[in-house]
Amino acid sequence: MGGRKGRLLVTAFLTRGRMGSFADAIRLFEATGASPATADVRRYQGRPGVGLDLEQALSDDLGLFLRAGVADGHLEPFDFTDIDQTVAGGLSLSGARWGRKDDTVGLAGIVNGISKIHEEYFADGGLGILVGDGKLPHPGPEEVVETYYQYAINPHWALSLDGQLIANPGYNRDRGPAPVVALRLHTQI
Repeated sequence: MGGRKGRLLVTAFLTRGRMGSFADAIRLFEATGASPATADVRRYQGRPGVGLDLEQALSDDLGLFLRAGVADGHLEPFDFTDIDQTVAGGLSLSGARWGRKDDTVGLAGIVNGISKIHEEYFADGGLGILVGDGKLPHPGPEEVVETYYQYAINPHWALSLDGQLIANPGYNRDRGPAPVVALRLHTQI
């Protein structure tokens, strides 16, 4: 756009494997009284999804990204984490303005969600790949604000300081906000 570099990617996927249906797990829970568990109702099936990724240079040193994705929220995810819908956007600024052209500072906002049946499964006490604590009385979207500074040590190594503030962690309005601080070392040869 505007003669500047950018790209638009659309990714469709189909994850195939032994996955449980949230509805089947809830039906088994209602019939037996045991905690709902997708592990008890797994069968070979597919979980489709699609993602959209837009990256656009706004100036010589400022970039924008927007991402959105959705996956079938009726089956358990097992390859990443408990997310059925996501929207994210942010900006990154190179350090050229302060004499560190290979450094980058960034700011992003992310909103993740789960389907109603996924929510019901957690509310009944089900556990996911990373989410679930026995009940989900006040569900809500997981909202994250993240900022980072990446310091270029040399052309092959970078050190990043990252800070996140997560509202409604684990889709639970009774939790958070949760601060997360990380230090990352990245190499690329």
